[in-house]
Amino acid sequence: MEVTESDIMKKPKENIDKLNIFHKLGIKIAIDDFGTGYSSLSYLKKFPISKLKIDQSFIRDLPNDEDDMAITKAVIALSKSLNLQIIAEGVETKEQKDFLIQNGCLNIQGYYYSKPLNAQDMEAFLLKYKL
Repeated sequence: MEVTESDIMKKPKENIDKLNIFHKLGIKIAIDDFGTGYSSLSYLKKFPISKLKIDQSFIRDLPNDEDDMAITKAVIALSKSLNLQIIAEGVETKEQKDFLIQNGCLNIQGYYYSKPLNAQDMEAFLLKYKL
């Protein structure tokens, strides 16, 4: 299940309790659009999450924007130190993909691999590439 950073931080104490219910059911939780809201690191460690998703706004200008490079590297390091999976959103170019992989982000989604697909097109895609 994905929840956006901005939504989760609206009422963080209440959301910790709600997310713990999902966590106890075995549902893995990802914080989407990480870095765009008002996260508190003290709350981040309290949420029962397993994944952080780096918002595409930080990916878009990689590897040419030094600020985006620094932020992306920091989020990757933060996720590793908290034993969270990290996912990069909105990857569209080989250069972006290469930068992310070189810096330890192996979970990548975006048009570089495929546009969003409906179920029928996804089945054909998987069969075509024998996935």
